[in-house]
Amino acid sequence: MERVAMRSTRTENSTTNGAGPARPAARPRRGARADGMAVASFVLGLTGLLVFNLVLGPLALGLGAVALVRGTARRGRALLGLALGAADLAVLLALAAADHTLSWSLGG
Repeated sequence: MERVAMRSTRTENSTTNGAGPARPAARPRRGARADGMAVASFVLGLTGLLVFNLVLGPLALGLGAVALVRGTARRGRALLGLALGAADLAVLLALAAADHTLSWSLGG
């Protein structure tokens, strides 16, 4: 008797186009946001070496740290983001010491 009930439930759950049983909408996995933060940290750190290192360096450090705390699958990118964010600030400090200003330009 239970098998008959199970078969009828299977046919009720199937889709109208006959493609198989209906599946719930796929949810993003738990670490998906942390993976995005790791990639963003890497991109911001890399971009910060060229422009806006006063802003992008700390952002890269923060996003990389949060991604690592949340358990990202892209641990290497998060670590690179941390390293590049620190390098952004080191470049800023070196240029500030050389020019005595927080802005820099390529021309003389």
